[in-house]
Amino acid sequence: MPVALTVTDRETRAVWPAVLNGMRLRCPKCGKGHMFRAYLKVADTCDVCGEELFHHRADDMPPYLSILIVGHVIVGLMLEMEFHAEIAPWVYLATMVPAAIILPLALLPSIKGAIVGLQWANRMHGFDPANRHPDPALPGYP
Repeated sequence: MPVALTVTDRETRAVWPAVLNGMRLRCPKCGKGHMFRAYLKVADTCDVCGEELFHHRADDMPPYLSILIVGHVIVGLMLEMEFHAEIAPWVYLATMVPAAIILPLALLPSIKGAIVGLQWANRMHGFDPANRHPDPALPGYP
């Protein structure tokens, strides 16, 4: 049975250090352990401090943000190229299509780490021991 914590028992969690640790693919609590066990699979616990990380619910936010960022970068580059010279369509195919595939894949882990760090710092989705609910989707559910 979880122990109920009062407001005075709760340690404060700084948001920006947790987000930055997540962007570095590190544990939002200690900043030393690995957050991911595979490309986009968040580890169940931190391998250094033991903080539970499986509570996260990043879902569709990281892909949405990576597409939003890369879309703005690519459209900006295309507009800039058009302002300076007349560009053949094959040049866009040869440069922008690979960029549109590679850049989101490169950004996804850091963005997902930042989202998990943000959720941890704000005690969202089970990261607050005082407000945990039994969830059949969580590991260890009977």
